[in-house]
Amino acid sequence: MTRPGGSWQNWARTERVRPTTVEYPSTIEAVRRSVRSAAARGRPIKAVGTGHSFTGIAVAPGTLLEMTELSGLVSVDRDRQRARLLAGTRLHRIPALLAPYGLAMANLGDIDRQSISGAISTGTHGTGSRFGGIATQVVAATLVTADGELLTVSHDENAELLPAVTLGLGALGILVDVTIQCVPAFVLEAVERPEPLDSVVDDVVSRADAVDHFEFYWFPHTDTALTKTNTRLPAGSPTKPLSAASRLVDDVLVGNVVHQSVCSAGRAAPGLVPGINRLSAKVWGDRTFSDASHRVFATSRGVRFREMEYAVPLDRLASAFRGVQRVIDEHGWRIEFPIEVRTAAADDLWLSTASGRPSGYLAVHRYWKTDHTEYFAAVEEVMLAHEGRPHWGKLHTLDASALRARYPRFDDFTALRDRLDPDRAFRNPYLDRVLGE
Repeated sequence: MTRPGGSWQNWARTERVRPTTVEYPSTIEAVRRSVRSAAARGRPIKAVGTGHSFTGIAVAPGTLLEMTELSGLVSVDRDRQRARLLAGTRLHRIPALLAPYGLAMANLGDIDRQSISGAISTGTHGTGSRFGGIATQVVAATLVTADGELLTVSHDENAELLPAVTLGLGALGILVDVTIQCVPAFVLEAVERPEPLDSVVDDVVSRADAVDHFEFYWFPHTDTALTKTNTRLPAGSPTKPLSAASRLVDDVLVGNVVHQSVCSAGRAAPGLVPGINRLSAKVWGDRTFSDASHRVFATSRGVRFREMEYAVPLDRLASAFRGVQRVIDEHGWRIEFPIEVRTAAADDLWLSTASGRPSGYLAVHRYWKTDHTEYFAAVEEVMLAHEGRPHWGKLHTLDASALRARYPRFDDFTALRDRLDPDRAFRNPYLDRVLGE
């Protein structure tokens, strides 16, 4: 978000910058003018969404484009069930835009505050072994390249570039619109329950393969997995949504207010964390409900945190999880935030964390006022030993030399970057690190 005085900081408060210029384009033509103006001044330019990335991927030291006003539905192809959206459109606003057409997004993550362009550019994903990340839903996109011109990519036009542009890290140009492949609106039935941790970890792949969407959370220092299973049902199926009172108690009071108090107490007195976590594991996650898909996929997150997430080959997910358990025990840390485990289908996007392989995701968190450095470094070592790839929008320490070996199409991507942005109009320190200068 941009603050009074012209400074910008991300949600996690891990990145800050004071851009030279802040602009608020409301049209595609205005974006083109901004890019040309920045180029004429020799100034780098970056678009930002909601600032939800924990890394510096959106940091704009030159011209910062706030894309809030470039938002909304452009058109819908009813026959092919496709929707064209302006790049600044927030994920949580899309369901209402699609509802009149009886459509929905095929899958979502558990947070929906991001812009559609930011979500796809960083590789945001949900869970489900038959479903890819949000970028896999993109069938066409338009971006403004470094010379201010428009480049359209789709299955019919510049098709060979689509797997690069749809998850482009903001390095290839400024996305101004995207077309997503939708599905008929559907209902999700959610079953959330505590289960013995060891059996869930041992069977995590088969559990995920057997249902539409599966994930689990683990509070360190407990022997309980909080499992979440979502089953897709046709639109019009009877629903049993959470009552307003239940949402208030479970998601607002327990999920945010109580957890905020827990994090603060754990920071002040780390010795209390194991007991608090055991209590949290008993209080959270024992309910069944059903509702429109977007209301089940996404949850409210009011507690500020820092996060690192790695994708590993699906068949190594259980081993990677056990490795994280070991480093927590060996170091005697008191970790107040749960670890999240999810899955995704393989895809063909060049810089997707699931490129070429079915993947399991393991995400670790720390309260934002607690030093995460040592914990994340130890977890990262475990993930790298399991062929891990870091989420582009979440904290990690890898650079281009380390990442190149983990992505078969890495050099193809950087070659395309050289072609579309030879003078690095869209560079920033994070992209210099992960892609090279």
